[in-house]
Amino acid sequence: MKESLPIATGLPPLSLYVHVPWCVRKCPYCDFNSHGVGRGAELPEDAYLEALIADLEADLPLAAGRELVSLFIGGGTPSLMSAGFYERLLQAVSDRLPLARHIEITLEANPGTLERGRFAGYRAAGINRLSLGVQSFQDAQLSALGRIHGGDDAAAAFDEARRAGFDNLNLDLMHGLPGQTPALALADLERALALEPEHLSWYQLTLEPNTEFHSYPPALPEEEVLWDIQDAGHERLEAAGFARYEISAYARQGRASRHNLHYWRFGDYLGIGAGAHGKLSLPGPEGLQIERRWKSRRPEDYLRRVNDPRGFVAGRGLIDERELPLEFAMNALRLVEGVPLSTWQAHTGRDDSVLLERLSAAREKGLLVEDADRLGASPRGLLFLNELLAMMDDVGQ
Repeated sequence: MKESLPIATGLPPLSLYVHVPWCVRKCPYCDFNSHGVGRGAELPEDAYLEALIADLEADLPLAAGRELVSLFIGGGTPSLMSAGFYERLLQAVSDRLPLARHIEITLEANPGTLERGRFAGYRAAGINRLSLGVQSFQDAQLSALGRIHGGDDAAAAFDEARRAGFDNLNLDLMHGLPGQTPALALADLERALALEPEHLSWYQLTLEPNTEFHSYPPALPEEEVLWDIQDAGHERLEAAGFARYEISAYARQGRASRHNLHYWRFGDYLGIGAGAHGKLSLPGPEGLQIERRWKSRRPEDYLRRVNDPRGFVAGRGLIDERELPLEFAMNALRLVEGVPLSTWQAHTGRDDSVLLERLSAAREKGLLVEDADRLGASPRGLLFLNELLAMMDDVGQ
């Protein structure tokens, strides 16, 4: 999939990430900042909205009036909040920052019946892209993953989203699930393809630290089975007209996620909400410096910060120039087409010759594309990305 790649000149484009930390039940594989509240819990919408707006206000000096090119609302389960909540939030954002004419505004949603009736309200509020966390269409697999919906619920949620006016829909699917065979993985893909989404995120289940699955690991497929699943899945998605533009992301022509592309191209983003992270390029006497900052993680602590003179920031730090090559590579090399080599120096301050010298070994191993004007992983490099990233880390030393 060929889409224009911006060259970094001055400050990179800016996006906004909004985090909603609550969910009905914490999934055993989830390592995000999410907090289960049970079914039917009354969430502090007004208080959280007040906090989000105050958080954004505090970060406005960092934005310096820059235009937002995308906005992503993640969680947790953002679809636990009402349509009115998002109508007020988006109005508050647009009152404070200019929005790109065709800004992409994504909401993550749970396909359980609890939130489905709100889809029309979300669309009316200004949300124009919906990402449904399906994970699987098979009830046994969903139960093993701790999901609160069934396969039919997911399909019904997709249909309702279409009726609500969403013409840009993503389905999140996992593979490599406990006891999964290639046939079962392909069955999930077939049911997803039958719904005709614009985008599919198809990623392998991994056992992340600080999760229930990490402490009590389920029996996952053997490595050979995982390779078979990936090979068969990639082939089927390509045959269905989905281009793989990132390691685990597939889209129809022109429907790649702008927000995710923004991350992988090392764009800047503000992060508001409990536990949200941001990345900003800050002009300095010796050029741009990149700061990462993160907000208070626990929802109750975050809400108390509204009247706290310390503000919402729980921590911040400048990225050491020696770490910039790896930081940049961890994003850029996820893209199937890579990035123009000219962006390397713009984002890292390192001369191209340093990159080319240190990565000659990676080319010899077939991990990088041979294009002299592009920094990109070869098909083999995408399979062995950790090895390639270790070489990129060496560039920064």
